[in-house]
Amino acid sequence: MFRKLVKTDALTIEDRTFAVRYFELRTQRGTRRYSAEILLGPDDRIILDDDSVSELEARTARLVPATLYSRMLVARATAA
Repeated sequence: MFRKLVKTDALTIEDRTFAVRYFELRTQRGTRRYSAEILLGPDDRIILDDDSVSELEARTARLVPATLYSRMLVARATAA
């Protein structure tokens, strides 16, 4: 099973921009699955999957900001 790049995008949250790559994968049953790879840093990425690119875009728009904000809160709590 190979992933095929179907779309690239950028997600801007506050003053930072993150690269997003959308892939299509055919399952063994022949159905299509889509995944998004969001690059937060050189060794830090989030991977999401869904049944359609539009649903995946919506999920990305909701989850990436929440992930970043929760990481900021944890960093503040451990620094204090």
